[in-house]
Amino acid sequence: MYVKHVAHCLAATTTSGEFQLANKTVPINKPIVLQGGIIEGSHVLVPAADGNTLSRTTLTVPGGLTGIEALPLGEVTSTTELAGPVEVFEENLTGRGTAVKLPVKVKLENPVLGEECYVGSDTEPIVLHLTTGTTKPPPPAEPITGKLGTVSLNPSLTITTISGASLVDNTFPPPGVSGCGGGLLSPLLDTAVDLQVGLPANAGASKAVLNGSLAETDTRSVKKAKVVPRR
Repeated sequence: MYVKHVAHCLAATTTSGEFQLANKTVPINKPIVLQGGIIEGSHVLVPAADGNTLSRTTLTVPGGLTGIEALPLGEVTSTTELAGPVEVFEENLTGRGTAVKLPVKVKLENPVLGEECYVGSDTEPIVLHLTTGTTKPPPPAEPITGKLGTVSLNPSLTITTISGASLVDNTFPPPGVSGCGGGLLSPLLDTAVDLQVGLPANAGASKAVLNGSLAETDTRSVKKAKVVPRR
């Protein structure tokens, strides 16, 4: 049986932007890295060998979740995690449609919310259809537009880099939270957090803007670039 192998390695680094879920917007002020392999003829991103396909970058939720009088929540952080296979459509990077289909779940965390407070899940993910073009959200939401950026090659023509890119989406409907506080507290906190954030929300009420760069190279170049220790 013929087995297809990874032909290219891809790394996309988001350095700025924002992730808005209904009433709450979290600015992206730390690098978030998505990496993996590309098999010829397939759009599914092969997960990174070290398991870090999407970096676990913790961001602070501005203002926390104020207004929940039952419990003083204080500072709240959010971490976006993968909730399914990523699909990359390189032919659409020019803005013709979805360039990256990214299923995620967002972990909300502080001492009160606990370790299992999530917006979205593996069975009900937030699915981002990221594009460098213009989105088509349902009314009354307005379309937003991304940007391809600048494409360049290194001197040996082995690495393609896209810098100044912007991938956007405001067509996804985020579900409500679940698991906040754990145990007996969960029904109370889930409802309270949903009310504060405005979840679940209709498509068009949330958005993702991911600004940064993308680099792709073939696997042979990656192997050659590895440093071999001197003996």
